[in-house]
Amino acid sequence: MAVVQGVREQGRMNRDAVWSVCGTHVLNDVSTTGLVPALTQMYKPIYHLNYTQISLIVLVSYLASSISQPLFGAWADRHPRAWMLPLGLFLSTIGITLTGIAPSYTILLIFVAISGLGSGAFHPEASRVTHLAAGRVKGLAQAIFQVGGNGGQAIGPLIVSLFLLSTGIHGVLWMFVAVALGLVLTLRLYPWYRDGLRDYGKKMREVDGENQIGAVVLLVIVIVLRSWCQIGIAQFMPFYYAHKYGMGYHLSDTFTFVFLGAGAIGTFIGGALADRMPKQRILLYSMLCSIPFGLGLPFFSGLWALVVLIPFGFFILSSFAVTVVYMQHLLPRNISLASGLTIGFGVGAGGIGATFFGILADHVGLSTVFYILMFVPVAGALLSLFLPNDHKPRATVA
Repeated sequence: MAVVQGVREQGRMNRDAVWSVCGTHVLNDVSTTGLVPALTQMYKPIYHLNYTQISLIVLVSYLASSISQPLFGAWADRHPRAWMLPLGLFLSTIGITLTGIAPSYTILLIFVAISGLGSGAFHPEASRVTHLAAGRVKGLAQAIFQVGGNGGQAIGPLIVSLFLLSTGIHGVLWMFVAVALGLVLTLRLYPWYRDGLRDYGKKMREVDGENQIGAVVLLVIVIVLRSWCQIGIAQFMPFYYAHKYGMGYHLSDTFTFVFLGAGAIGTFIGGALADRMPKQRILLYSMLCSIPFGLGLPFFSGLWALVVLIPFGFFILSSFAVTVVYMQHLLPRNISLASGLTIGFGVGAGGIGATFFGILADHVGLSTVFYILMFVPVAGALLSLFLPNDHKPRATVA
């Protein structure tokens, strides 16, 4: 408890706690948003799936997470429980691990749903750990935390291309290593977090500022649009390049890794800037800057595709950590709910959009869907114009 208080009194970030929870975020997102879309190319021949059924796998994962996360967040704001952190990460990692031995498509969906529910329980608590440990640099701490998640998303496709395509689906059982490592990291944080929650409850009763519901709804819509673009590209890029340019899955999965890796760098830089400039402006600029690269992406292959893909991933995801801190600014009385709406519902809705685009691909073709995805940042930029400028700081939990 003294360690937590000392960090807050000096306004300095508790680096040990922030980097530890960043590590747990890597493991969680490798197991969900990283592996689930990437593994669909392996599930497809095993269970003889069409594009709609492939998209349903992603839908179940994101729907379980996106619906449960705001609920877990709202519950955690009223009844914070430190044990939800290790339990959530355990479920998210064990769920994806068990898909390696799923005997049928139905059982596969059940295991994927368990992983999604675990992610829904994990994120609000992990985001609050980051908030408690951040001191005065909320944006930087959230950037470090979110880079862990984006890094996990980027590593997922790489694991598939470099390892699982060679070992077969049973190679997913090696994710038991992630299960064990997740327990080590979260149980290490548990005593510090449990004690910190007592002080957190007192601070929440003293916080100033009111929730801005209208702005919250608009911000969620912008996050959903961004997620449609991110998840849609991560899921359909391997199929698109294989269909149009004859690119092998090993290479296209590497392209997905590059896209998400560039997004992780953008996430860190954008989050660090959130402590210095208005978050609404960062969100708007990230959308605007991504538009020209997004519009050109479907028309390039090989090295030229990477030239377009890297800045597109950087800009479209540079607002990832920013939107979490921005949502906490708009919901100063509900920090965990803010995480549930941004990391959970907003990002999880990308899975719902991916299902819709999968159905569309079966009817109008994969190329048409890929073209549609490129125009999504335009809508996001237009809506960002109407969000309130946060140039005046609002009171938050220190």
